[in-house]
Amino acid sequence: MSATPSLFNQHLPPLADRVRPLSLTGFIGQSHLIDPDKILSKLLEKNQLFSLLFWGPPGTGKTTLARIIAHNLKAEMHELSAVSSGVKDLRKVIEKGKANRDLGRPTILFIDEIHRFSKSQQDALLHAVEEGVVTLIGATTENPSFEVISPLLSRCRVLTLNPLGEDQLSLVLSRAFKEDIILSKGKIHINDNVKLKLLKSAGGDARKMLNTIELASSLVGNDGRITSKILEEALQSKTQLYDKTGDYHYDTISAFIKSVRGSDPDAAVYWLALMLEGGEKPEFIARRLIILASEDIGNADPQGLAIATSGFQAVHMIGMPEASIILSQITTYLACAPKSNASYMAINSAMKKIASEGSPNVPLHLRNAPTDLMKSLNYGKDYQYPHNQPEHFVDADYFPEGKSETFYHPTELGYEGYIRGRLKKLWPKRFSD
Repeated sequence: MSATPSLFNQHLPPLADRVRPLSLTGFIGQSHLIDPDKILSKLLEKNQLFSLLFWGPPGTGKTTLARIIAHNLKAEMHELSAVSSGVKDLRKVIEKGKANRDLGRPTILFIDEIHRFSKSQQDALLHAVEEGVVTLIGATTENPSFEVISPLLSRCRVLTLNPLGEDQLSLVLSRAFKEDIILSKGKIHINDNVKLKLLKSAGGDARKMLNTIELASSLVGNDGRITSKILEEALQSKTQLYDKTGDYHYDTISAFIKSVRGSDPDAAVYWLALMLEGGEKPEFIARRLIILASEDIGNADPQGLAIATSGFQAVHMIGMPEASIILSQITTYLACAPKSNASYMAINSAMKKIASEGSPNVPLHLRNAPTDLMKSLNYGKDYQYPHNQPEHFVDADYFPEGKSETFYHPTELGYEGYIRGRLKKLWPKRFSD
């Protein structure tokens, strides 16, 4: 029999809502966003408001941060779920936003799972966001670059949230036991070994952990102790084969990508099957394979990107269940292809250099000269057209003055081995062994 049967039969908000902090000082995790010198702290300190997109796994504080922002800036906040809301709901909030603007009061529109909004629904937001009628705060577990239309994305600052570590989850749990009246009245407690199991099972998701402890609390005996057996029962009752938005989703796609990267087609197909059986969107998987084809295979097998891209188009046209065959073909091809991350490393190195040194002047001989005035200023002067040379190559300097550097280091695998040999011949100083 439960120690406090009446406590868990009341119409109360979930535990995760009951212990939700109201200020950044009570918020746990995401220090890269909320520490005193970080972006969210500065925004609240200066009483500034910008449209934001919170991108991260479930249970990392996206909704909580949105509410803290609204509370601290004294803004009227309207919350919509993209799963159950439509354009009609958006228009109602926009009308309220217009009325509030006339009164000098800010309006925040928080949209949970904004990636589930269609293009037309996202289009309906554009004007209101652009004109400052509402400030948008969107929450998404999916990459905004793929799921949010470009015009809306360009009007928002994307902030990435990370899964909580076990130490952070432990702090959240301790506060729940200390502050929640239901847990304290029931004298619910848990020993260190069971607590550690709970923390590990949460997978960085604070809400999942609190939901689990709330369910476990309803199963305790008169002593109020959450045993290992009770915790296992609570966890089993919440387990699903595949959660398309939870931590298992991220763990599984990670295992899939690492198997392809690791050149194991059998393991890769295994994880692919698990995702498809769990109802994962085939387009999501296909997009990840396109990224992998460039990041992890690159010029070692340039055909990999073409196959992944055409495969995405085929998946989009065909749909399930036949799309599984196409995904299997792409997966096995990429898993068996030679690997290279040289292109990935090259662009990262070049971007770091640009970020640290700024934008240089473009050398005159490399500038475009479509007018007589530009030609008179020596734009394009002394540029040598490679195709006029016997081997279609000119040993010229294409860098800004003094900036020459080697960013691309091709491997000797696959087609990249040929590229490496060619570059050693063309640019012996930069590509010597």
